[in-house]
Amino acid sequence: MSVSRLLLLACASIALQGCVAKAVVSAVTLPVKVASRGVDLATTSQSEADEKRGREIRKREERLGELERDYDKQMDRCADGNDEACEKAQAIRAEMKAIMPGIPIEPER
Repeated sequence: MSVSRLLLLACASIALQGCVAKAVVSAVTLPVKVASRGVDLATTSQSEADEKRGREIRKREERLGELERDYDKQMDRCADGNDEACEKAQAIRAEMKAIMPGIPIEPER
């Protein structure tokens, strides 16, 4: 019986060598992977920063478009003699002025 156990132990040690080697390699490379992942999360590439800025500008442009439409409606109502619409138009215009510096001016072609 001890011969069969010895034979089983020898076969198991041969079969498990790949698993042990893989575990050792994983344990050695893990700190490097963790450190590089941390650096990736902590830094922003130039293209990522450009994409984020582009999204912010598009959001501002969309909001400005909404405000312009609302402003036009309120000005039409103001022209008809609605004082409340005149006040709303002034508030909308103030918000438009606050947003405009954040939108770059495109050069004329």
